[in-house]
Amino acid sequence: MKMVRKYWLLLMLTAFVLSCRNGKVDEAQVAAGQTSTTFYQTRTDEAARTEVQKVKVITLYEQPAPLTDRPEQILKRRAYTTSYNSKSKTPNWVAWHLTKAHTYGDNQRKNEVFFEDETIERGLRATDNDYYNSRYDRGHMCPAGDNKWDAQAMRESFLFTNICPQNHGLNKYEWNDLEILCRDWAREYGAIDIVCGPVFPSTGEQKTIGRNKVWVPEAFFKVILCRQGKPKAIGFIYRNEGVKQTMEEALRSVDEIEALTGIDFFPALDDDTENRIEAEADLTDWN
Repeated sequence: MKMVRKYWLLLMLTAFVLSCRNGKVDEAQVAAGQTSTTFYQTRTDEAARTEVQKVKVITLYEQPAPLTDRPEQILKRRAYTTSYNSKSKTPNWVAWHLTKAHTYGDNQRKNEVFFEDETIERGLRATDNDYYNSRYDRGHMCPAGDNKWDAQAMRESFLFTNICPQNHGLNKYEWNDLEILCRDWAREYGAIDIVCGPVFPSTGEQKTIGRNKVWVPEAFFKVILCRQGKPKAIGFIYRNEGVKQTMEEALRSVDEIEALTGIDFFPALDDDTENRIEAEADLTDWN
């Protein structure tokens, strides 16, 4: 009987030790992050970080997709984002979200002067001397008139990374008229997203100005997205000339401008919406 009790006692002790060993997490496994709890927790954390990153990306509805066929340096300013091209010494595009509130303000352009962008290496950036006696205006892409709401925004609109050589007549009339119309739309709809930039010749010799050989565009594009209500988009191409160009003549679909420039606009939109609105070009939808 005594031997039986010893036998059962030994079995119980063995079972207890085994249960403790099975329940214990190997310290080496913990150090290596190989436990199932750590693994799934890590995956959850990674998924959470990825989701946050997606949210950050898709809120920039005005920003085009990255470019791979030309130099591109993304520069974020107070009021706009510019994709700078160190070869052309001009932006590839400039994009901004224009709200109704941003169309008002007390900061005036008369107090500002054009200046070099020192974030760009000397020799790879335009200077004021490049434009001197060139017969081209220093043409804003994101206009000063969209930046009266903030002193820093107004000042940064005069950086040469926001400027292209622009025909004086176009700058003074048609391009200015389109800028004013965009501010009217921002007031009407509450907010719009805008991208604009230069169009360069696909063939032939590229005209330049100044010691830094700043490229002269043959045309300018502007695409506008309204996300209020039923989303819609519209585009324009203006030749870099002083001849009169009506808005109806300049009217283009976003798809047409994408084909011309090689830039993918509004990639943050869902595919169905993007495909629908980028194929349309109806100015009456905006009146």
